[in-house]
This record gives sequence, structure tokens and C-alpha cells, in this order.
Amino acid sequence: MKLASLDIGLKRVGVSICLMNDIVTPLPAIIRKNRNQAAKDVNSFLEEWKIEKLIIGLPSSNIDTQNRIKHFTNLLDLKIPFEFQEENLSSIEAKELMKGEVKHIRDGRIDSIAAKIILERYLRKKL
Repeated sequence: MKLASLDIGLKRVGVSICLMNDIVTPLPAIIRKNRNQAAKDVNSFLEEWKIEKLIIGLPSSNIDTQNRIKHFTNLLDLKIPFEFQEENLSSIEAKELMKGEVKHIRDGRIDSIAAKIILERYLRKKL
């Protein structure tokens, strides 16, 4: 099954995929100009890669962020199943993994590494 995950932020949407064998690969993040454009770009990504299930990072503790992510998810034209996955500290873990390699964190690499961590957590949970 082709899986993708999203780490939805206010400025970027981190993206990763798993096409086979539980190997998760981060892809370039989607830069958000506004939520409608970002939702359109996510829909295009899902269609282009023929994704069969979407995993969306959701913090367990921040209700405002949960509501924002759920609202963004409602903007997506999802014709595939999706599931929320706890994402606590995934961005901090991603920054630690990239320490010394990323000078400009605004390019979205950290966001997509966080999406990778979210998808790996989901896959571990399913084993």
C-alpha cells in the first residue's frame, strides 16, 4: 500500500512517502502561501504519487493546533482513507537529526523529516 504522511504547519507542510517495504522517504515540503493553495498542492501530490492512505500528524496536547490541523484536513479533497497519528516532538527530533546539516531551516527539510518520523511511528504501531 502506498502511504504518505503530512506534518502540517503554518508556513510549510512536511511530506513523506512509503511506497514499499516500510522504507519512508521525505520529499520536498509544500510551502504555504495560504491554506487553500496548500490544500490544492497536497491534493495534487496525493494524486501524482497515487497515494492509497494518508497519515496526518496531530499533537496530543495542543487543542488549538489540533483544531487547525483538522480544519486544514477538511479542506483536502480526500478520496482515500486517512488517519491521525500522534506527532509530539517530531519536529524537535527532526531538528536533532539534521543538526549541523541544515543552515536554513525555512526550506522545509525539517518539516519533511518530521513527516517521515510521523509515518515511521505509524508503521511501528501497525507491526
